Amino acid sequence: MQDIDMQALCGYAKQFSGLDEQQMAVLQQVYPDVSGRLQEVTNTFYGSLQEIPKTHTFLEGRIEDLKRTHVAWLNELFTSDFGEDYTRKLYKVGDVHVKVKLPVEFMAGAMVIIQSELIRIFGEIYADNQEKMLKAIRALNAACGFSLLIMQESYQSSSMAEELEKFLRITGMSRVLFNNLARAYR
Repeated sequence: MQDIDMQALCGYAKQFSGLDEQQMAVLQQVYPDVSGRLQEVTNTFYGSLQEIPKTHTFLEGRIEDLKRTHVAWLNELFTSDFGEDYTRKLYKVGDVHVKVKLPVEFMAGAMVIIQSELIRIFGEIYADNQEKMLKAIRALNAACGFSLLIMQESYQSSSMAEELEKFLRITGMSRVLFNNLARAYR
């Protein structure tokens, strides 16, 4: 992983997503109500992915391991402080997605599936409390937006680094020479 200022990236993602202390408090408040249903979200999520032919090669033989990781992340989505450690963890996820050649659109599509399922559950749980349901949805959108921004930033940086490595291999150019040329043209 490159030398990234996680504090700056975390702050940027919070600003862009609207994730703040109030949103994080809402997530922690609703967590006891949804925690027992997060496995359901994960099961629905992977069921949806299995219906998309383009995902099969990424899921084959890995569903149960992926489900464990996914439900752990969902729990963290409601309990995290969304600080540098969480940012670093999600940054690594984006990097891993590049390494396994996962198409970038899978991350955004995945968030849509997750948010839709959680919003459905919020609707069931808070059917009699529209204000709480709306607060939960807003907090969820902010947290998912934050998470997606971090993963996409990492994905983009890792993709560019991978392409640069290919270029250096193909041309036989050393990294030192490339860096010197890049500095000369700034």
